[in-house]
Amino acid sequence: MYLEILSRVRERFTQVVEEQFGLRIEQPALGFPPNADLGDASITACFELGKQLRQPPRKIAESVAARMLPMEGVERVSVAGPGYLNLYLDRAALAASVFETRAGHAAKVTTQAGDGKVLVEHTSINPNKAAHVGHLRNSVLGDTFARLLRFAGRSVEVQNYIDDTGVQVADVVVGFVHIEGKSVDEVRALVADPALRFDYYCWDLYARVTQAYEQDPALVARRLDTLKAIEEGHGPVAEMGELISTAIVRLHLQTALRLGIRYDLLVEESDILRLDFWKYAFELLKQRGALRFEESGKNSGCWVMSLSGEEGPAEAGEAGDTGEEGGERDVKIIVRSNGTVTYVGKDIAYHLWKFGLLGRDFGYERFYTYPDGHQLWRTTTNTQARGAPSFGGASDAYVVIDSRQSYLQRVVAAAFRELGYHEQAEHMHHFAYEMVNLSLSAAEALGIAPSESDRQRAYVEVSGRRGLGVKADELIDAVIEKALAEVRDRGMTSDASEQEAYARMVGVAALRYFLLKFTSRSTIAFDFKDALAFEGETGPYLQYSVVRARSIFRKAEGQPAIDAESGSPESAPSTDALQTFLEGAEGREFWELVVLAAQLEMTVRQAEASEEPAVLAKYAFRLAQAFNNFYHHHRVLAEPDPARRSFLLFLVRLVSETLSATLGLLGIEVPEHM
Repeated sequence: MYLEILSRVRERFTQVVEEQFGLRIEQPALGFPPNADLGDASITACFELGKQLRQPPRKIAESVAARMLPMEGVERVSVAGPGYLNLYLDRAALAASVFETRAGHAAKVTTQAGDGKVLVEHTSINPNKAAHVGHLRNSVLGDTFARLLRFAGRSVEVQNYIDDTGVQVADVVVGFVHIEGKSVDEVRALVADPALRFDYYCWDLYARVTQAYEQDPALVARRLDTLKAIEEGHGPVAEMGELISTAIVRLHLQTALRLGIRYDLLVEESDILRLDFWKYAFELLKQRGALRFEESGKNSGCWVMSLSGEEGPAEAGEAGDTGEEGGERDVKIIVRSNGTVTYVGKDIAYHLWKFGLLGRDFGYERFYTYPDGHQLWRTTTNTQARGAPSFGGASDAYVVIDSRQSYLQRVVAAAFRELGYHEQAEHMHHFAYEMVNLSLSAAEALGIAPSESDRQRAYVEVSGRRGLGVKADELIDAVIEKALAEVRDRGMTSDASEQEAYARMVGVAALRYFLLKFTSRSTIAFDFKDALAFEGETGPYLQYSVVRARSIFRKAEGQPAIDAESGSPESAPSTDALQTFLEGAEGREFWELVVLAAQLEMTVRQAEASEEPAVLAKYAFRLAQAFNNFYHHHRVLAEPDPARRSFLLFLVRLVSETLSATLGLLGIEVPEHM
């Protein structure tokens, strides 16, 4: 109802201005006064109208104010200062409406649902080694953003792009074949060994391969030959690449599920190649003149795209990621001189499919069933397979990938514009984020010795190629272990199985909230002490706030004071009672809590529009703080007046349900006790 009221206010203002002054204007922005005495919302548009109409802004505001009411949800309108229009909401009506929504008696989706499907691609870890802490930030951001979109009424499809033909997979194959001398069957035995974490094994092997390239330049030629064999999909090298990538993807899925992260579809890069998606996109790009073949210079034999006006790194700077030969700053290599396709080339084809512009589709097969029955599918070259949902065909597509890939994402958008797909290019969104590092204390706790340069920066920078970093599962294990110690020290439960369950919830909450509370464009340094604190801006603090609210209701169950006359926690007090308790100086404190609880949907919309889940994380903390201040000032169950006690319980229930819903959007579960 809160958003609906604000929308009505804006619409009514434009209507009155047109009726009074014959002037059509856009809906005004709303401001929010610092305290409720000055109103619950304000409009400053009369100052701009004063210039257009050549009239004093206050005179315009007075004229408009006299005609704004009646309006559902608004109690009164006043004019302040030289032309501020202040609006005071119907407190009882809003409080009752928000309570009904939170208590599950009304529709929870109040934001404006967009048209069409939203496709969110996130995680997309190279399937060549274990996931690391930086990957967790990608996955948590993407998962939370998908939750926000669903809450806002959007149809959301979550995809995980599997670069199973990329150079990183080729590097691990080079390691197995040319460094360790292993056959496909020997690698298969490693995958099947229950005593071995295969992704951990590959983590170490990948670092060794990187070092070997520096010592043996001839091995780099093996890398390109291996990459070509994997792309073509024939022979033992390709078989080994497929074996490695599939095994590691399964382990990545287990890691993600520990944080409550799921997907709808795994898109395998090999299928893009083998179903000729790239071939179709390549011909289209050539026909539209978006590509040219270089016959001389250092890009000789390559197909390149001109990128005049696009700022980005030189091709040579990306060679480590793409295996490219190098190039000029104003071109991007799409097809290498040996005929292999760069990552961005395959990504162009993938995005054409995302928007339903390719004219062809994958086959699909079931890959994994989650514990709750949710089905994960993956693409296949068998286009005759049946029974899968309809994938792709998005109206909007978000790619969650770190800020270092901004240039490549702009290249994909530039290709769309070259192809004439300007509208789709506008609906391609790069959800960028910065890296995750470790605080010095966290690094030392995980067995990493900080260097002198690390100590000067006060954090440890990780590097997968050098094998310097923290595996995601090791970090999750460490967080849960520390949470288990807190659970036991605080005596949350004496049951061993419950202790483990609570520790998992608290640990995951600590990790997810820590990764979400910073804006995505902030570089962060993870620290165990900061993340696991039960006070301050942490996941456990938010959980504790909900547990505290719920405990009030458990204690209230045995009290006979809540009767039919005074109401119950399952229903809102009467309109007259709400109006009474929300008036006056004390009522202002209660009202501010109601308004904050009412802002969930508005906050979700802001987080969605700004592509910034931190907006919701900060909101959750503000709401938890406000509730705890309320808790310390009011002894709810000790209140002797039944009507007042019922009202206080109403506020507790309102905040509890709102905060629980907010934590659900952040992917945070709440234990029974804390």
